[in-house]
Amino acid sequence: MPITCAATPSLSSSFLTSPLSASRSHPFPNLSLTKHLRLAVRCDVAALPVLSFSGNKVGEVPLSLKSAPAETSRAIVHRGLVTEQQNQRRGTASTLTRGEVRGGGKKPYPQKKTGRARRGSQRTPLRPGGGVVFGPKPRDWSVKINRKEKRLALSTALASAAAASDAFVVEDFEQEFETGPKTKDFVAALRRWGLDPKRKAMFLMTEVSDNVLLSCRNLGTIKLLTPRMLNLFDILDSEKLVLTKSAVEYLNSTYGETTQEEDEGEEEEEEDAQGIDIKDEQYYTFFYGETFDSISNDIPDVSDDPVISRLQHRILMEEWKHFVVFGLFPLSIGDDNS
Repeated sequence: MPITCAATPSLSSSFLTSPLSASRSHPFPNLSLTKHLRLAVRCDVAALPVLSFSGNKVGEVPLSLKSAPAETSRAIVHRGLVTEQQNQRRGTASTLTRGEVRGGGKKPYPQKKTGRARRGSQRTPLRPGGGVVFGPKPRDWSVKINRKEKRLALSTALASAAAASDAFVVEDFEQEFETGPKTKDFVAALRRWGLDPKRKAMFLMTEVSDNVLLSCRNLGTIKLLTPRMLNLFDILDSEKLVLTKSAVEYLNSTYGETTQEEDEGEEEEEEDAQGIDIKDEQYYTFFYGETFDSISNDIPDVSDDPVISRLQHRILMEEWKHFVVFGLFPLSIGDDNS
């Protein structure tokens, strides 16, 4: 499925990127940005037709997904696809060198007076059964990709399919196969939806019943995926993308303009701006069995604690007035007599 530029109305959104990927000249030089420059990312809205099990159009459903700009969409999707496939490599290929092959410890014949070429081992790479020169060894092929970049690659591929009219929505049809699996009925439904059983198509469903899975198991061109199994290769490899209403709701909530992960990221930035490092808090909770909120008047004096001293320095240097004085010291970790 080729990556195309959507011609649908777009909404403005933001996506955190590295400062190196943004332009050096900022349109608002007096505006102070936090930690990173921000690169605009479109949020394309497409109306997908909804088809019933009989193939009739019963309505439309909006699909609002983030998508990368036209000049970088191919590069982001390509990077996500290469990373996804490379991380699936097991890296277990292994060969034996001449030093690892069994045997070959004895010199086969004397160095001279035989008229033959000199040879020190029968396991030389020049002979059958010998070692392998520069053969593969077990290695790690995994490549790191930023979480937001991976999510943007997925949403860009989905938005491209929706913009190219390669995607549509069907009503839940699990109840049609309650009596049992039937491949013939599934093929007939595909034809009513305008799909060719011999062409590749991908179904994205939040839940896949056993009867539906068995009905299309013998069709090598059909793939049934759940949100947990969603991947770039199957999206790009399929000619048609079929969604259910629940799958559309999941995509809008996960890859839409506002997502739960971004809200959590904003909360983390806010906590970090208040002078409390999350790792310090986790370490303090693990070490003392307390949290920063469980402040008590029963405070032992442990001023030599390096963690508390570091937190003291950070909070005092940033002058956060809402912290009380005893909150800077270790919390209630038990009585002195215990």
